[in-house]
Amino acid sequence: MIAHRATLDVSRALVQYVAGLLRAGRRLRRTPKEQPGLDPFRQAVMVLCWFRGENDIPKLGRDHRVFRATAYRYIHEGIEILAVQAPDLSEALDRAQAEGLPYVILDGALIPIDRCAEQTVSVKGESIDAWYSGKAHQHAGNLQRGQTK
Repeated sequence: MIAHRATLDVSRALVQYVAGLLRAGRRLRRTPKEQPGLDPFRQAVMVLCWFRGENDIPKLGRDHRVFRATAYRYIHEGIEILAVQAPDLSEALDRAQAEGLPYVILDGALIPIDRCAEQTVSVKGESIDAWYSGKAHQHAGNLQRGQTK
């Protein structure tokens, strides 16, 4: 097996921020400082590698010299720590409204629908169903809430 290093395309400040969140989480859980494994900085690097597309967690564990189960635990801890920082939907919408944004886009939330037969013209000039999601293979709409100026 050949060892190699790769460059993670995130700033050191981001890694230090995530490491600080992980360190605080460990303090709350009263994790002993002498516990074997990765320090918060190296765990943050591992978590950010995962977020940047390295989705093979056993390989990430090998690269960081931790057991497979530990790698999964570290990734899930990182996700949980970061999820706590994110605003919920109502907070995000309130903030968008307070900032006067004309609209918001909620990506990935397709709401299944029926009885929509609106036709539109595709970029190829063909008549297509405006409400059909080819990716989801169903009729659906993307839920958006906002206001226009």
